[in-house]
Amino acid sequence: MSVVAHLMELRRRLIWALVGIGIATIPGWIFVDKILSFMQRPLVHMNEAGLHTAQLNFQTIGGAFDLRMRVALAAAVLLSSPWWLAQIGMYIWPGLKRKERLHVAAFGIVGVVLFLGGAYAGITMVPQAIQILMTFVPTDAAVLLRADSYLNFYMALVFAFGFSFLLPEFLVALNFAGVLSARVMLKGWRWAVVLSFALAAFINPIPNPIPMTIQAVGLIALYFLAVGISAWKDTLRRRAQEASEQTGNSASL
Repeated sequence: MSVVAHLMELRRRLIWALVGIGIATIPGWIFVDKILSFMQRPLVHMNEAGLHTAQLNFQTIGGAFDLRMRVALAAAVLLSSPWWLAQIGMYIWPGLKRKERLHVAAFGIVGVVLFLGGAYAGITMVPQAIQILMTFVPTDAAVLLRADSYLNFYMALVFAFGFSFLLPEFLVALNFAGVLSARVMLKGWRWAVVLSFALAAFINPIPNPIPMTIQAVGLIALYFLAVGISAWKDTLRRRAQEASEQTGNSASL
């Protein structure tokens, strides 16, 4: 396939991915009220508990409409993640061998599960983050939050958790490509622990070590799972190489 053909295929896959996200925006718009209600639940609980008066504010006439569109689009990106991830796989599919296609399919399925699992972890973490951060507000103060800032904070945390859970799969992909061995990954376990805690501290806006530690431990567990899968793959690769060498020696005799 020529370079132009590759670019045309890439363009086609990008268009199909955007079409899928656009279609998923419809149910996102239909359920936007329920989604917004869910996102505001930490503020409602705070008001009901009498801790602070917290509410969202819109600075422009079209601010409410803009917020609803952005929430519907963010929901569409999460909902359609299997579709646009599949488009990435279908772009590289024709240039792969049968065994490589099985690997890509497996990586795609696992990637969707990890991304959605990480996003769910982020969703469960947001109420705790809001509750802890609000403890720094003076007792008699009212909390007037810009709606767009609240949405950015919420979605940034959710997507950050989702993408962070994909890092171990990226390491396994490098191993399957022959770039990174399990032995090298295992030697760097100290760096992996440090980077896991650093990433968890960067993602978590909560001045509390417990949520950060929970996420860091989860990332470390996924890292060692990636090391285990990579070690299994290295063993299969080494056995195949030894069998090939024995076959070659037998043929030479």
